[in-house]
Amino acid sequence: MHLELSRIQALCFDVDGTLSDTDDLFVQRLARWLRPISYALPYRDTLRYARQLVMATETPGTYLFGLPDRLGFDGGLAAFGDWIYRLGLGRAPQPFLLVPGVCEMLSQIQGHYPMSIVSARGERNTRAFLDQFGLTPYFHSVVTAQTCARTKPCPDPILFAARQMGIPPEACLVIGDTTVDMRAGKAAGAQTVGVLCGFGQEDELQRAGADLILPTTSLLASILNI
Repeated sequence: MHLELSRIQALCFDVDGTLSDTDDLFVQRLARWLRPISYALPYRDTLRYARQLVMATETPGTYLFGLPDRLGFDGGLAAFGDWIYRLGLGRAPQPFLLVPGVCEMLSQIQGHYPMSIVSARGERNTRAFLDQFGLTPYFHSVVTAQTCARTKPCPDPILFAARQMGIPPEACLVIGDTTVDMRAGKAAGAQTVGVLCGFGQEDELQRAGADLILPTTSLLASILNI
């Protein structure tokens, strides 16, 4: 695996598992749900078993994540999610979590490359995450599941972000944690970096064509020699 650094003119970031520490958030929520049956668990360690469950479901979870797009109703699903969020029913009972080191990494990269968000989340949920951590000013554009007719793994969101940044799609670097991100980037002609701080596994990211795999997103600035 190898990145052509000379090709890179802009960056496209996924959110869940890439900037947002979604795994840890799921683990914490699942641990709370397991508390009523903690007496049945060895050592009554709900956090440990919640993490094991999340890790065991990551690969099938990635498949299910892309299923709405394959069935052709991803946009409607995101719009429904935003409607739920507006009602207050879909809001997290606790703040979002940030992948450690992400703020510092974005601060280092800012000014060197234009950056965009390319997420399969709904618009309101994506904006809520960015606003919580003051990340919006870092990004030239924010592309969500409702921006284009088709979302990832189709290339449309990457192509849209590239146009917004005034950069050819093949000069973009797509950073994400799932095969969905890798496939979208490759379909757009971009290079891709897979990160292991989210839902994806190293072997499946490799098979999906990742040009580089990092343990965590926070290491990206050093890879770009910034």
